[in-house]
Amino acid sequence: MIEIKDLWKKFENNEVLKGLSLEIKTGETIVILGRSGVGKSVLLKHIMGIAQADKGSIEIDGQTISDLKGEKLYDLRKNMGMLFQSSALFDSMTIEENTAFFLKEHGDVKTGKKYASEEIQEMVDHALEMVGLEGTQKKMPSDLSGGMRKRAGLARLIVYRPSYLLYDEPTTGLDPITAMQINELIVKTQEELKATSIVVTHDIVSALYIADRLALHKDGKIAYVDEPNAFLEIDDEIISFMKKTISEDPRNLRKRS
Repeated sequence: MIEIKDLWKKFENNEVLKGLSLEIKTGETIVILGRSGVGKSVLLKHIMGIAQADKGSIEIDGQTISDLKGEKLYDLRKNMGMLFQSSALFDSMTIEENTAFFLKEHGDVKTGKKYASEEIQEMVDHALEMVGLEGTQKKMPSDLSGGMRKRAGLARLIVYRPSYLLYDEPTTGLDPITAMQINELIVKTQEELKATSIVVTHDIVSALYIADRLALHKDGKIAYVDEPNAFLEIDDEIISFMKKTISEDPRNLRKRS
């Protein structure tokens, strides 16, 4: 479980987080919606412990992340993974090397044991197959399309099976068909890993397809959080606008698939 309590963050004269609070349940997929530039990605960086709040706290499994330093913070982060908006692949490494990077550097996150080369190869092949990239092991990131790079980033994330998965605008810049493929992979990953997933996006179609709960980031706070049906009935101009952009409820597509 993640408990975010009264979080504040200011960059020069711009207050981004203004007393934001949110509880994220173990094993759920929560999607944080909001306009571009409101601080959704900043919130993810605080959860990862790569940004420090001016005030407030974040507790992950009972540990306050701002109180952790050195090895303890490192150990907590090893059980978290993030899919960056740009995928953040290493340009000089093959897709196979990108996917294997964490395994070679850290081994088993639970035991600290180093993996044998054969084990790493098997895990990498499985992760790439899971995201539909079998046969791309020797390709470079520059050889792949934008959607394929997103999938490669997802393979690198899931290969070490972290307990917390963070997604920063996973469908931004993708065409509708590729975006839906990424949504399907997020759901598939959640079902296989039984992880806790936090997704930030402004894409209501993606949000409805993958979410157990939806939250609206507005004016530096979480204005509302609820299950999809109840969330869509909230009287708010941003939510009302989002509803108007939906031609078909994507949850119907998920049921059919």
